[in-house]
Formats: sequence, structure tokens, C-alpha cells
Amino acid sequence: MGTKEERLIWRMRFLGLKEEDLAEKFILGSGKGGQNLHKTSSCVYLKHLPTGLEVKCQKTRSREENRYLARWMLCQLLEAKRKNEQRKATGLLEKERRKKYKRLFSEQQKVLVKKRERSEKKAWRQKVRFEE
Repeated sequence: MGTKEERLIWRMRFLGLKEEDLAEKFILGSGKGGQNLHKTSSCVYLKHLPTGLEVKCQKTRSREENRYLARWMLCQLLEAKRKNEQRKATGLLEKERRKKYKRLFSEQQKVLVKKRERSEKKAWRQKVRFEE
């Protein structure tokens, strides 16, 4: 399949992610890592302008490695967002399908019998009232 950079380029192309749509900043790192981390701006901040998705990556001390990882994380976020939208759309379609479904007369009668049984069971749970 090629190197990891080639796989990332293919994945970005598949998702429709273009380099022109990305705003990239390099930020001074923080946390563990020593003097080199605090001297260099190796932390990468990426923002996908069309969707507004943001990623910040500081996993390694290498700026190039962080750039790669940030783009990979952005691809994952974009895929998750699209899958969530697809789930919502299919859920709405399924809801409409269920609304249109008409039960058979015998099925409806079974449901009504179960409802009646349940209401009788609930009636036994009520407090006892004394009439004067």
C-alpha cells in the first residue's frame, strides 16, 4: 500500500480533505519533554475550515511527526462525524418506515389484551381508599 505518508494522502483524498482547507499553526509545547520541547514550536494545531473541526497534537517532539499525526486524527474525526450523520439519516428513515407500518388485526388485539392486563396489574398497586 506504500508508506504511511502515501496512505495518509490517499485517506485525505478519499474523505475530500484538501490542504487548502486546513489552517495550520505551530505552538510552543507544554508538559513533560525537557528543554527542547519548551524551546521549539513542535505542537501542531489544525483546523478544517469548512467543518470547523479542530485538532491539537503534541504526541512527539518532532514537528513533522506531529503534523502527520494531527492530519490522521483530523481524518478520524471527519469519518466519525460522517458516520454519525449517516446513522441519524438512516434512523429518521427507519422511524418513518415504522410510522407507516400497519399492524394486522390479530396483532392489534394481542397488544390490546396485554395493555388491559397491565392496567389491571397497576390497579392492584393503588392505595386502598375507604368510603364513608
